[in-house]
Amino acid sequence: MLSDAMKKWGRRQPDHAGMDASASFYAAWGKRLLDVTGALVLIAVFAPLIMLLSAGLSWQRGPVLFGHRRIGRDGQPFTCLKFRTMVPDADRRLAELLAQDPGARREWESSRKLADDPRITGIGSFLRKTSLDELPQLLNVLRGEMSLVGPRPVPEAELDLYGPAREAYMSVRPGLTGRWQVSGRNDISYAARVAMDEAYARELTLAGDLAIIARTALVVLGATGK
Repeated sequence: MLSDAMKKWGRRQPDHAGMDASASFYAAWGKRLLDVTGALVLIAVFAPLIMLLSAGLSWQRGPVLFGHRRIGRDGQPFTCLKFRTMVPDADRRLAELLAQDPGARREWESSRKLADDPRITGIGSFLRKTSLDELPQLLNVLRGEMSLVGPRPVPEAELDLYGPAREAYMSVRPGLTGRWQVSGRNDISYAARVAMDEAYARELTLAGDLAIIARTALVVLGATGK
């Protein structure tokens, strides 16, 4: 249970002891200011596209948005929002596929992803490739559950795979984008992704966040997403 996980891992506060004064101020106050300002600007800019995508998805069977439970800062659970990119019975199809296909099961156990995922819809494939499926997470940012930049938000079950790195993961808010998302994405191993998330949490700076945001824009424009 999520509550058991919170008791097990405790509430973690960001450790800024190793940062210089400017980096520590940014981690404590500046980052949240950047998040709120950036999210409001992005919502205003993408409002027409968000409405268009919502209208298009409403014509398909199933809900427009998909909410999944993730673990945030201090071990707090929250509902991470996305535009729905999969068929409504995605969980059942995944269970059947993993039970019937040993190769797919090995791929899932290794990376928690499938290169050829049969659950993804046609419009869902486009949304994932362009990262537009993550636009609703701007609401998570405004609510203080996520940051523009941070570790990938993970479910409770995946935190065990983080091992000692889970403390660093829970010291910051999960991000809409992050180091591994702009460093090869599906082409890097899960262990490498964990290492990048841990390094980000321990080396948090304004310059680093701005660099990741700039690289994210290039990834989205190049349509080299998930």
